Amino acid sequence: MISVAEVDRVSVEHQPDGTFSVNVGSGPSATRHFVSVPGELPAVLGCEHVAVDDLVRASFRFLLEREPATSILRHFSLNQITDYFPDYPSEIRRRLGKRRTGDVDKGTQQR
Repeated sequence: MISVAEVDRVSVEHQPDGTFSVNVGSGPSATRHFVSVPGELPAVLGCEHVAVDDLVRASFRFLLEREPATSILRHFSLNQITDYFPDYPSEIRRRLGKRRTGDVDKGTQQR
C-alpha cells in the first residue's frame, strides 16, 4: 500500500479532452493515470454537488487505501472502480454525499 504522505500527494489536472490526469506520489515511484468520468456518474454516486476533480481525487484516495498506486490501471473510467471494489459507490457517497439539513453538526450524511 502507499504511505499516508503519498496519498496526500495526489494531484488531479483536468485535460482539454475532458479526461483527468492524476499523479500519485513523487520521484521515481510516482505513477500517472488518465481517468474519464461519465457525465451521469456524479449524480449516480450522490455527488453532483462536488467538483469533478474532487470526486476523482477522493476516488484515488479510496483506491490507494486498498491497493498500491502501481496496481491502479493507467487508463480507466471512474465507473469501472465498482467492477473491482463493489463498495465504491456507497463509500464515496458516505465520504462526499450531501448532508441533510440539520445533520451537519451530527456528522451524518444522506445515503
